[in-house]
Amino acid sequence: MRFTCLGSTDVGKTIERAATESNLKRVSLELGGKGPHIIFADCDLDLAVKNAVHGLFFNMGQNCSAGSRVFVEESIYDRFLEKCVDMVKNRKIGDPMNEDTEHGPQTTQKQFDKIMEYIKEGKEEGAKLLTGGKRWGNKGLFIEPTIFADAHDKMKIVTDEIFGPVMVVLKFKDANEVIHRANKTIYGLTGGIQCRDLTKAFAVADRIKAGTIWINTFNHFDIGMSFGGYKESGKGRELGPYGLHLYLETKSVCVNMDAAKNILNFTQESPMSTANSLTRSWDTSRREKRKEPNCLLVARDGETKVYS
Repeated sequence: MRFTCLGSTDVGKTIERAATESNLKRVSLELGGKGPHIIFADCDLDLAVKNAVHGLFFNMGQNCSAGSRVFVEESIYDRFLEKCVDMVKNRKIGDPMNEDTEHGPQTTQKQFDKIMEYIKEGKEEGAKLLTGGKRWGNKGLFIEPTIFADAHDKMKIVTDEIFGPVMVVLKFKDANEVIHRANKTIYGLTGGIQCRDLTKAFAVADRIKAGTIWINTFNHFDIGMSFGGYKESGKGRELGPYGLHLYLETKSVCVNMDAAKNILNFTQESPMSTANSLTRSWDTSRREKRKEPNCLLVARDGETKVYS
């Protein structure tokens, strides 16, 4: 039996325990995240701002892949904040059923209260609130898109998954520093890099401990691109070829070919006749040296069988 779950890390741990204690169900878990979004000085700044805003405020921040920790290289830090705040202030808040609405409500009262508590703690811990931070309107569960700056890595708004429209912007000096800080989390679901130098971008992506890294884009998904997390962001993968592994079984079959009859006559009655692909490999050298029986390797799509 297989089981897949998309939810919080705490829920995932509960499911994993239950699956283990029952009948060892196979489990695939896509859990929480606190994605680092790294903005290098050589980026296309307007595109980087657009991607950062989309990467966090998409679905009002209620997205496990959200790039909620935005690391900006110090030489462009002030310009990035200026452009980012300006774009966020101009987001249209309102009825999510209207096509021109960019920012709707949170899903539940409990989540609304949790987000507002994090905003309060962010201010109390000394982060600089640049915009938002308040309820919008007098009805509904609307929270203004919120940006904090000048935060440090130990603040709760930096370490915890808020699951709401709260962006935290942090300053960094160089690649080695930001990689270390980006990985300093229990999560490892997604990350983003804004950088014109693809050699540097790929080198940084290789060192970020996350299942998906976007370069010069964010929250871009494709059915052929496997998705899943490192560390406490989950186990297993959805989509792509690796998404099929949970549903496949591998079997090995060992045969003494010297005691077999008609070993090469794969008739219509033979189960191997339906194979999409079939390969045979005779290991004569091993048989001669070790006096072992003839060996035959058979592989077919979705399943591999080894006959020896």
